[in-house]
Amino acid sequence: MGTPNFNRRTALQGMAALAGSSLLPHAAWAKTAYPSKPVRFIVPFNPGGATDIVARVLGESMSKRMGQPILVENKGGAAGMLGTDQVAKAAADGYTLALSLSTSLMINQFLYTKMAYNPQKDLLMLSQVASAPVTLVVHPSVPANNMKELLAWVKANKGKVSYGSWGVGSYAHLGGAYMSKTTGAEMTHVAYKGEAPMIQELIGGQLQLCFSSAQNTKAFIDSGRLKAIGVTGRQRMTVLPNLPTIHEQGVTDEAYAIAGWVAMAAPAGTPKDIVDQIYAQVRESAKDPKVQERIAGAGFLPMFSSPEEFAKAYAREMPVWKNLIELAEARLD
Repeated sequence: MGTPNFNRRTALQGMAALAGSSLLPHAAWAKTAYPSKPVRFIVPFNPGGATDIVARVLGESMSKRMGQPILVENKGGAAGMLGTDQVAKAAADGYTLALSLSTSLMINQFLYTKMAYNPQKDLLMLSQVASAPVTLVVHPSVPANNMKELLAWVKANKGKVSYGSWGVGSYAHLGGAYMSKTTGAEMTHVAYKGEAPMIQELIGGQLQLCFSSAQNTKAFIDSGRLKAIGVTGRQRMTVLPNLPTIHEQGVTDEAYAIAGWVAMAAPAGTPKDIVDQIYAQVRESAKDPKVQERIAGAGFLPMFSSPEEFAKAYAREMPVWKNLIELAEARLD
């Protein structure tokens, strides 16, 4: 009678072992920690710019918490679309993320007739990291000290005023075109390859006004070589606390109340648990004083919105940008 008991016991042990061996790989897979290898931040602009600075300080902070390196790669070109397209086509596993501007994540879809990716379908908007308002500055010879005075002046000087931008479809172009159309000023748009040459031309008097980042205008505002009129968006800049927004000056057009932004995006289809883990690290890094300081120093306002908050903001702002581009008649191939 001992043998049957032994066989039954052996069989049960064997079945348990078999069950355990078949379940083990699944259990190990289910508990695989993220991240288990380095994460890449693709910045679709050249090194040294404000977006690149934000990506590096945020990556450094997040890397310490995640226990893996975060590698920042600059993939500039085509108004941010080359690098963003690389993320859109990457594996949806949380290891390739975009750290970009509203330009490549929102605005370009209305500006370009052809794009290699659809930001609404191919990307998952993960977090708005910072708002990117810009300053409105004029040459000191312009006899206006606030937004209402400036609007009256450009209207009274129909066909005589020139405004600059850092490229067709940039906020500087769209905001200037909106001002021109709504005042009937028929201002001349001059597009430059970057903000630096635009600012030099403004200082030299070849232009009368432009929208530009505080990173490029603050020193000249402080020295009196440029006169500041206001700030876009609804919140004052930390680096220019005494400069009121255009909105708080009583000019409440949505075109001046919106601002560009810096945001993180992942390939569409990235699993929710990974998205949640990434955002949890982003949220913790938001508390890092160094991150806060560098973002503010670039003229940005820290945001760190959740994916759900980002989705709502995206839907709210999309028609405003679309209408601005249509009003400016700005289309590119």
